Amino acid sequence: MISVLLNISSTAALALSPLHISFLLLFLIVLIGIIFDIIAVAAAAGQEAPFHAMATDRVPGAKQCVWLVRNADRVSTFCGDIVGDIAGTISGATAAAIIYQLIITNPQLNEGILNTVLLGLVAALTVGGKAAGKSFAINRSTDILYVVGRMIYAFEKMRPNQKKKSKQNKRINKKSK
Repeated sequence: MISVLLNISSTAALALSPLHISFLLLFLIVLIGIIFDIIAVAAAAGQEAPFHAMATDRVPGAKQCVWLVRNADRVSTFCGDIVGDIAGTISGATAAAIIYQLIITNPQLNEGILNTVLLGLVAALTVGGKAAGKSFAINRSTDILYVVGRMIYAFEKMRPNQKKKSKQNKRINKKSK
């Protein structure tokens, strides 16, 4: 479902965008894949101890970091496999759409060469970015997870507090029994 929604939105954006915006969108999609791969590796390489110390000092985002490390398998699956694979698929489709735009506006261009060059560039950026990101993620996992934990903390603060409601519902259910 995520893939379908992202593909529809990126295709719509490509249809309405000039060529330089299409290239920027392609670069952003590749970058998203790389960033989520970095998060996946950092979660797998992360240690709980520094985040427990932060949580004791009530550092915002520390509890979320502990959750990320404890659930490294799920985080890695979501970030590395789901988001990473979707980004890879959409970047390929976006590159094909850019090639189509270029061929329509410049019929003298050789489609085969353009296809090979652009898809090769996308693959090189993706593979090279993920390879460099893995080393970075392993060496700086605590810093990366802390940034992600702070982001999750900020999103949780923006949402209405579900925990208070669920605790109130539990009390009401216990009283009614």
